[in-house]
Amino acid sequence: MPQKFYSTKSPGQFVDLKEAVLRSLPADNGLYMPEYIEPLSAHFWENWWDLSLPEIGFEVAKVIFRDSVPEEQLEKIVHQSANFPAPLVTLKEREHVLELFHGPTLAFKDFGARFMARLMGWLTREDEELLTVLVATSGDTGGAVASAFHNVPGTRVVILYPKGKVSDLQEKQLTTLGGNITSLEVDGTFDDCQRLVKSTFLKREMAEDLNLTSANSINISRLVPQSFYYFEAARKLPHGVKPTFVIPSGNFGNLTAGLLAEKLGLEVERFVAATNRNDVIPAYLQEGEYRPRPSVATISNAMDVGAPSNFARMEDIFGNEWKSMRARVAGFSYDDQMTREAIRRIKVETGYTLEPHGAVGWLAAEEWRKLNPEAQTVVLETAHPAKFLDVMEEELGEGAVAIPKRLGCLANLEKVAIPMAPDEEVFVEWLRSIG
Repeated sequence: MPQKFYSTKSPGQFVDLKEAVLRSLPADNGLYMPEYIEPLSAHFWENWWDLSLPEIGFEVAKVIFRDSVPEEQLEKIVHQSANFPAPLVTLKEREHVLELFHGPTLAFKDFGARFMARLMGWLTREDEELLTVLVATSGDTGGAVASAFHNVPGTRVVILYPKGKVSDLQEKQLTTLGGNITSLEVDGTFDDCQRLVKSTFLKREMAEDLNLTSANSINISRLVPQSFYYFEAARKLPHGVKPTFVIPSGNFGNLTAGLLAEKLGLEVERFVAATNRNDVIPAYLQEGEYRPRPSVATISNAMDVGAPSNFARMEDIFGNEWKSMRARVAGFSYDDQMTREAIRRIKVETGYTLEPHGAVGWLAAEEWRKLNPEAQTVVLETAHPAKFLDVMEEELGEGAVAIPKRLGCLANLEKVAIPMAPDEEVFVEWLRSIG
């Protein structure tokens, strides 16, 4: 029987995969979750050590989507989207980094964006109406989505990003492709961008008239492929080792994907959420009270989120029990000064270059190991250091980070972006004008 999806706010109401993916956000402002998340088969666990990343991804996707997509098509989607490596690098004994920046846009978002673009293409294969993909970005999501959907027939992409709050090269990834990609430079924060996107989906009639979908991690199809690399990391550790995953976190889609992997049967010692000054979730884990607030700008800008959308999914996974979540997820936060010091220190101690988000993750891993000396920590390194060149050169010196060709070629391209006020009426009016 094909998988059904329910809203975190209405567990008894279900939709099919096409509705969940293409409409993205339920009418009640919850988030979609799969009705059944069953552990992977005994056969999988007997053989998973020898499987490739795409092969693991296919087995995971089969379980989560449950006959919603023909297996041959699903296998094709996975193999076409997860076709780049995710190396596990050991820096010290029990201290590892999972590099997730080897995709086309040099960020972990490539896994989700490429999968989603291909899945949406299959779901809309017989539709005649143009699909409009909305995405709010604090840096990397927009670039990954733009790359994944660029010149895909039957689609147009609208990217909202906060003015002055993404790195120069991140901005170039968002604003230089042209074609079916339009970028809106919002005079506000990422939270403003996310609010504009979510509020638009709650206007159901308009969302349907304009055939809107979302490419943010509110979309379940963006989230699922991010679970693949948790298995990939675990299988590269010695047999019997249960990893502690340390995840630089903003909207908490990456951590939620890890929780999905655990529900599928992956043995994980603990999850550690590492944040910058936007510490809503670490505070919740300590106090038991969720208090979203306006985001604060930091050098780890992709984590500048004051109201993490995926908290709803995290609550759902743990049955809305604070103590249950706290038993599996720890949280730590660090300011920019601590992040900068970590970048310099880790370079000296190990020779490895951590960008600002990975540095926040490393600090959390160190703090966790002080409490749990035997822990095998795996820090998710979510983006290439060259995407944050200004910070890296300030801390490590000019020329300390080599710029990959796919980024370097962007430097001289002209930015094309439409200024946008953080106002729902203004944004809706603009959307209608292009509809």
